[in-house]
Amino acid sequence: MANDGAPFQSDRLKPGQAASSTPDFDAARLWRLGWLATVTLAAAAVAFTSGVVGVHVWLALAAGALPALAALVAGDRRDERLQSLILVLWAVCGAGAAVVTGGVSGAMSAWILAPVAAASTLASPRRLAEGASLALMGGAVAALTQVSGQAPPAPTGALAFILGFLSVATTGVGLAAGLILTHRRAGERDSRHLGELNILQTLVDGAPQLLLVITSQGQIRTVRGAPPRGVGNLDLASEGLASAAAAGDRQKISAALIEAVHGGEATVAFAPLLDPSRTVCLELRQVSPDLLVGVMRDATVDKARETALQRARAEAEGLAAGRARFLANMSHELRTPLNAIMGFSDIMRARMFGPLSDRYGEYAELIHESGRHLLDLINDVLDMSKIEAERFELTRGEFDAREAVTAAMRLLRTQADAAGVKLRGVLPPAELEVDADRRALKQIVLNLVSNALKFTPRGGQVIVSVDGHDGQLELVVADTGVGISPEDLERLGRPYEQAGGVEQRARGTGLGLSLVRAFAKLHGGEMNIESRLGAGTSVSVRMPVLLKALRPAKEPPLLESLAEADPEPESPFLGPNVVKFAPPR
Repeated sequence: MANDGAPFQSDRLKPGQAASSTPDFDAARLWRLGWLATVTLAAAAVAFTSGVVGVHVWLALAAGALPALAALVAGDRRDERLQSLILVLWAVCGAGAAVVTGGVSGAMSAWILAPVAAASTLASPRRLAEGASLALMGGAVAALTQVSGQAPPAPTGALAFILGFLSVATTGVGLAAGLILTHRRAGERDSRHLGELNILQTLVDGAPQLLLVITSQGQIRTVRGAPPRGVGNLDLASEGLASAAAAGDRQKISAALIEAVHGGEATVAFAPLLDPSRTVCLELRQVSPDLLVGVMRDATVDKARETALQRARAEAEGLAAGRARFLANMSHELRTPLNAIMGFSDIMRARMFGPLSDRYGEYAELIHESGRHLLDLINDVLDMSKIEAERFELTRGEFDAREAVTAAMRLLRTQADAAGVKLRGVLPPAELEVDADRRALKQIVLNLVSNALKFTPRGGQVIVSVDGHDGQLELVVADTGVGISPEDLERLGRPYEQAGGVEQRARGTGLGLSLVRAFAKLHGGEMNIESRLGAGTSVSVRMPVLLKALRPAKEPPLLESLAEADPEPESPFLGPNVVKFAPPR
């Protein structure tokens, strides 16, 4: 339809655009040639008349021929300024011929209307108005000249007859030609409009939807297009819009009409009266205070697709919830054998029942280390499964948050030593009393610091800072590691999403940050990550669990300043590689 409509649009006329075609110009040129030929014949007839012909008669004939000759030379050019100049020439020459032949009552007074005749052959109402104005001014000049007695005496006898016939014939033929051209243009315009109307009617009647013009009371003014299955045109026209719906859905249409009248537009889906198994969609839009336009289409396929998608989504969510419930229920069965393995390997490591060879002692150490790693992974999976299954319950209690953070950092001291990374803590000297889950807070610190150690090269440092203000406990873990790319940063925090290279991905399950975010949300808080490649990463966790505010908030450590931090004296409370800072007040 778009391709068919392109030429249809291009045929339309812009405001002020001329409507003349080539035949119009041929007719106008023919009239100008006829004007010149008639003037020539009249001049010949005047030459053979008896008596002396005055100079003013020859000037009148020359004045009549001049504008016609100029118009023929100009041709069919659409220059508006040139057309206006030629009309002025017609007015001056016509009025001049009338003046020298006796004025408005003289033999050639009809030539005063020459600009009107010339303008009627053009294709512009504006030119016609100009011609009429110029003719009026020319007639006024001729009348004033005659009244003042300055006009030459009017010709008499055969000469008056020739000149009078010449002026009336040329002007009359010009006006008649203009009327014919105007009528022809009107016919062409009507034909073009009729063609446009037929194309528009074909487009509307052939539309695959039903197009409606509706009053605000629901009465149908116009119905066009193909009705959807289950809807009848006659019922709509006679009984109103609500008759298209089944009895149980008619209230929906009434509500949609009210919404469209007050809100400007509305959309409603309903079961049609003649086939309630299908679905019809009606879209309404207000075009005036009392008038609406509507589009009614068959939405059965769309409804079925939407239902299928909702069913598939519900099934997928059910499967995910079932998996999460299964893993959550299996926590005891999965942890019990691992605890046994770790317990017996621990007994072997301690050589409680006798000495072991060095090789068996190494094997027992490896079994215990692998079991611990596997238990950590299983704990992460089980915790996430419980959270997804909405079965994880916080065990809240009042405690000093510094103790949980310190305990977690002690556990990671050995890992920091092995990685060659300086692990430092920034803890306030006063107590941080919180109402939270101790194990969850400890797990948050373990996950964040483990991630930081994993992505920080040897010689770097990780700083853990804890503070409280305005009822918020703020924990920030910042490192001087490799940083995180913007692409990975968007994914992190979702379950099983990991960043870094293959080696780093192989050392975890992708649940660390997602568990941190989940624990923070369970406490009503949030987790934020800031990172730049090559500059390190800063992860902040804020939770509204602080029982009383200690002091105003301070800025978290900047990534650029971590490498410049001066080491403080070692604290036996946290171990040789964990330094406790007490910032000056």
